[in-house]
This record gives sequence, structure tokens and C-alpha cells, in this order.
Amino acid sequence: MTGSAVPSPFRLVYVPGVMPDKWVRIWKERLPDVPLALTQVPAGTAQDLLLGGEADAGLVRLPVDRTVLSAIPLYTEQTVVVVPRDHLVTAADTVTPDDLSDDIVLHPLDDVLAWETLPGRPALERPATTADAVELVAAGIGVLVVPLSLARLHHRKDLTHRPLEEAPESSVALAWPEAAKTDRVEDFIGIVRGRTVNSTRGRKQPPAQDRRERDGRADRSGGARKQQPAGRGRRGSSGGASGNRGKGKPRRRS
Repeated sequence: MTGSAVPSPFRLVYVPGVMPDKWVRIWKERLPDVPLALTQVPAGTAQDLLLGGEADAGLVRLPVDRTVLSAIPLYTEQTVVVVPRDHLVTAADTVTPDDLSDDIVLHPLDDVLAWETLPGRPALERPATTADAVELVAAGIGVLVVPLSLARLHHRKDLTHRPLEEAPESSVALAWPEAAKTDRVEDFIGIVRGRTVNSTRGRKQPPAQDRRERDGRADRSGGARKQQPAGRGRRGSSGGASGNRGKGKPRRRS
């Protein structure tokens, strides 16, 4: 005896800093029979994985190539500067780029912020990753500007962060290949957009023939309820049947 076939998993990639836990939980509640393959990937590789068919959808950082990928922006993150706990800027609630003019501002190769001009003084070399840059900040070599989620991801007890005004921001989006949108992708779109479980928005509707047959059955059942027994008519104002109007008992002759 063979069991039923297991559905193919829905392959979702996500970039560091993004926390998909809530959406994953809802997926498992609504689609318990469909496995969800969840993989964290570097921000710079997510688009290539989607276009290469190695993932069905991804929680990515914008921008992406909109000529080949569809994307739904989800939220925009606050930008912060990560500094040692004894740094001078910790005395302020918020920081501006001018406040960092005397600092070495590290610029990792996997940076996700679109800088026109990086504030502060440049380092001699660019760290390979954000994690490497955080280690340099802890060593007192410089400061680091990142989205808030990455500051939290690489949190250390000897470091803290402050909001940085007038800085580029990073937006997170759900993306998928333009030519490969599936029902499973539509299911996940519904989850991240907060649609109810019964929503059919974006789903393929039944073929026209099926709809006609269903509507025809409804019409026949409704028509049967509207039929009235034969032989009955409206009663006239005299209380008799309208079809026997004028007919009564013959008068007796006097």
C-alpha cells in the first residue's frame, strides 16, 4: 500500500535581518500539508536565486530588477549608527551625518544602503561582511551605519546604536520571478498582506463552463420553489375565484 504523494515544498529565501517567523507560523496553520523550505541567504544573492529557479519567492531588500521580478514593498527600516557604549554620540537621542565627521565610518562589501556620499572618514579597507564590521566597531576602529534590524541581529553587550537622520533607508519586499507566479506564491502574498483564509483575491477563478453549470443548478432549484399549484388563481373582491366570476345558484321563479 502506497501513501499519498507529498506536495512539493514552497521555497522561500530571506535576507539577514528579516524575521519571517509570524508569516511562517500562519503558513503552517493554513497550509499544514505543504512544506515550507526556509533559507537565509546573503542580500546580494537573493535575486539570482529567484531568477535561477532555486526559490519560489524571497523576502529581499529593495531595489530589485523590476523587469524580471515582481515585488511588493512591505516596510522601510530605520537607519542607525552602531557605536561603542562609551562613544560621544550616545549622549544624544538621534545623530546626524555631521556628528560622525571625525569618525571612521566602516563600509562593508555587503552594505545594503545606497550611499551617494558616506559620512565620516573612510577606512583603509572595506570589511568583507557586516559581521566583520561589527567586530571592528567593538575593537574601537570605527563606527557602522546599518538598518535597525541588522544592528539587532549583530547585537553585542559592548555596543549600542542611535537613529541616524538624513541617511539612506532600506526597504524590505516580497519578490518572485515575473514569469513564475504560482498559487503558492499567491498564498504567501495573502499572508503577508493580512488577507483572510477565505480570500480568493488573485486566485484563478473556475472555468466559465463550470460557473454556468453551477448557476444553472441554482436557477433550477430556485425556479422550483417559485412554481405554484395549477388551478389556483387570485380571488376577486367578492371572495370567489376569479375564474368562476358570474356563476352562482339559479334563482327560483316566483
